[in-house]
Amino acid sequence: MLLGTYQVKVASGRRVFIPASLRTELGEKYILAKWYEECLVLVAEENWNALYKRLVGETKIMVSPIRETERFILGSAYNSFPDDQGRIILPEVLVSFARLSDEICFIGLGDRVEIWDSKIWEEKQKSLAKDAFEIIERIANDK
Repeated sequence: MLLGTYQVKVASGRRVFIPASLRTELGEKYILAKWYEECLVLVAEENWNALYKRLVGETKIMVSPIRETERFILGSAYNSFPDDQGRIILPEVLVSFARLSDEICFIGLGDRVEIWDSKIWEEKQKSLAKDAFEIIERIANDK
């Protein structure tokens, strides 16, 4: 299971070191793509289809929301392989989308890793901490 928060520096050429504990869980082949709330998602290649099904469901009809999700996620997805030092290169289009600077955070979320700019993540954490009780209550009431 992918867990934890890791702060990492982005090296020249948009190279970034994937923390060892995340690499162990992710394996050798990854999918890197745009994600919601202006961050990126990193998923083990073998888990990509399961995540995709969670997004679009089991429907066989290509309705507009599914086409839009595919355009947003699949249209921005890249195969990624770590080098011998455990680094990947972040595509410029994804760096620009997520407004990544030279310091980023990897957030392990069970079946996926979100990649955030460190300063943006810091602000997001403050917001989450402030709203956590209400979010949990809303989820509990929906069940």
